[in-house]
Amino acid sequence: MAGFLIAIISGALMSLQGAFNTNVTKASSVWVTAMFVQLTALATCAIMWVIDGRPDIMKLFKVDNKVTLLGGVIGAFITFTVIKSISGLGIAKAEVTIVVAQIIVSYLLGLFGLFGSEKTTFSWIKLVSLLITVAGVCMFYFLGNPSTD
Repeated sequence: MAGFLIAIISGALMSLQGAFNTNVTKASSVWVTAMFVQLTALATCAIMWVIDGRPDIMKLFKVDNKVTLLGGVIGAFITFTVIKSISGLGIAKAEVTIVVAQIIVSYLLGLFGLFGSEKTTFSWIKLVSLLITVAGVCMFYFLGNPSTD
C-alpha cells in the first residue's frame, strides 16, 4: 500500500514539476531551466545525503552495469522533453502521453529483464491492457473537444 501511495505522489510531483519547468522556461530557455533543475536537484540530494548519514559514495561506482550510471544524463533530457512536450501539447495531453510511454517502456524492460529489472513473463492480458490504454490516450486526444470552426 505504501508503494502505491508513493507512486501517486510521484506522478503528482512529476506533473507539477513539468508545469513549473515549462513556466520557468518562459523567462529563460529550455537548457537554462534544465540546468537550474539539475543543480537544485543536486543541492537537494546533497542535503538529503548528509541527513541520511552520508553513506559511502564510492559504492556508486561498483554498480555492475556501468551504462546505468547515465541516469543523470537521461534526467537532463527528461527535463528537456517534458518542457517541450508541455509547451507543444499542453500539460494534460503531454502528461498522458508521457505516462503511457512510461508504462509501455516499463513493460518492455520487465519483459526482457533489461538493466537489472526483474524479468516478467509475457501476458496477453497485459498486452491487451496496454492497447486499451493507448486507445484511451487516442480518445483523450481526439474526442470531446468541440470544433471551433
